[in-house]
Amino acid sequence: MPTECSRLAETLNRDCQCVSVDRDRLRRALAQGEAGADMVRLIEEERPHLFAETTVFLGQACVERMAEVVAAVERVAARPAWAERVLAWAPGAARHETGAAGVFMGYDFHLGQSGPQLIEINTNAGGGLLNAALAQAQFACCEEVAAILPGVHPAPTLEQDFFDIFREEWRAERGAAPLVRIAIVDEKPPSQFLYPEFLLFRKLFERHGLEAVVCDPEELRFEGGALRHGEARVDLVYNRLTDFGLESPGNAALCQAWLAGAVVLTPHPRAHALFADKRNLALLTDAAALIELGVDDATRATLLGGIPRTRRVRREDAGDLWASRKQVFFKPAAGYGSKAAYRGDKLTKRVFEEILEGDYVVQDLVPPSARRIGTEADPVELKIDLRNYAYRGRVQLVTARLYQGQTTNFRTPGGGFAPVLTVPSMSGAE
Repeated sequence: MPTECSRLAETLNRDCQCVSVDRDRLRRALAQGEAGADMVRLIEEERPHLFAETTVFLGQACVERMAEVVAAVERVAARPAWAERVLAWAPGAARHETGAAGVFMGYDFHLGQSGPQLIEINTNAGGGLLNAALAQAQFACCEEVAAILPGVHPAPTLEQDFFDIFREEWRAERGAAPLVRIAIVDEKPPSQFLYPEFLLFRKLFERHGLEAVVCDPEELRFEGGALRHGEARVDLVYNRLTDFGLESPGNAALCQAWLAGAVVLTPHPRAHALFADKRNLALLTDAAALIELGVDDATRATLLGGIPRTRRVRREDAGDLWASRKQVFFKPAAGYGSKAAYRGDKLTKRVFEEILEGDYVVQDLVPPSARRIGTEADPVELKIDLRNYAYRGRVQLVTARLYQGQTTNFRTPGGGFAPVLTVPSMSGAE
């Protein structure tokens, strides 16, 4: 399987330059409805490296393996013993039980020598709706690639799938009660890099007959047993906040309403605690801990083979960590978006001391695979992060982010979100 994952697609990622973005088609996809021109301007003028100029190829066996790892994580996270372990280090709000699972789980992989390796889990992974538009803006100039392009998930179908998961979250909490109004919430939304996607979600909800607003959490208030924006009651909140435990004073009204059962919140603090806290990766790669949790042999094998070994950083291990730093990556336990994350070979003694004082995990380094763009005379190597958007253990979309540097950054010319085209498995492939 790992050989096929790498070899079937490696040649295309290295040599095929004939797939790129049809910018006019992408503009049309983004500009549907009111204020479409403003949407295009927000992206082209203020976020010029949001979308990559090319696509990424991936073997079918690799896609299937990632889905197996996602399903294995979800099986473990559903165990009561798992919740008992991870909620011990989670914020208080995470102990609130809810029927909602959390939309847009993001499982991020690097393609290593032994196949795809899960490097991170995120609970409010952005970019799904942007990638739905991007997938429809690809064109090919050779027969080999043209045969793959029809396999891209059709945007209308994918958008409906995305809308349906919000309906499912609502029904899990409210049954047949009518869903009227959704708030898409983040701090100072217009300042967020993915603000254009907030506007796309507002359009999506409105096309399905719902009222929708994009707002800052401080615009909300919990009053009369209801969460309100202005005078209007909010039924469901699509949560894009990175205050995962809703601990900031500015999020107090939202937190109070959720704990009181007055609003459906998705994703929510419990989902982050069960899945996305980086300390969880240490449990998922600890064979003894998995046995203690009652995880079956097959699931253990999938996790241990599909996630790089991860450990809690302890000061007493400082000597060994420094000596092996070139083979590891350091991540803050409650971090997101690669903030305060460091490749060990880039560390200074000062930063290493800060890591020892903080709450970090250390993960075996799995270098990303590469996509080559440019010309034969002037090639450019871009690193690949693979993202699986999933809901209740089902992968809805696989995409990539192309970049240069230590982490994904959306600042690389030619980089950004890129669609993933699946190369069918070939019998007898080496």
